[in-house]
Amino acid sequence: MVLLTHFIGALFGLLSVVFGAFGAHALKKRLSEEQLRSFETGVKYQMYHALLLLVLGFNLNLGTALEQYMVYCFMLGTFLFSFSIYGLTLSAAKGKKLRFLGPVTPLGGLLLVIGWSLLLYSFIQNIL
Repeated sequence: MVLLTHFIGALFGLLSVVFGAFGAHALKKRLSEEQLRSFETGVKYQMYHALLLLVLGFNLNLGTALEQYMVYCFMLGTFLFSFSIYGLTLSAAKGKKLRFLGPVTPLGGLLLVIGWSLLLYSFIQNIL
């Protein structure tokens, strides 16, 4: 589980740098300011959670069910949140907005909130 967490964290980090550069250079002239901000939001959240996955992988043994659910929430939530934003933004720029991705973004956000809640709960559990 730790290796998977490190791998996904590193992959998300790598892709966020690639997508960030792609957005800043290749998409700057094709996207509106609002679309570019949305794309950048996806990149930021992806990088934040890439770093979080790496930190969790290095600091937890991820042996408990709670820790594993937390990591899965961060992985799936990041994927659904950020990649649905990329899909929505790029498809809208081409004039063929993929509307089915609209509900995916908040679902990814909900998984991220659950992941952070589980992390908080694990800290509370360790205090008590």
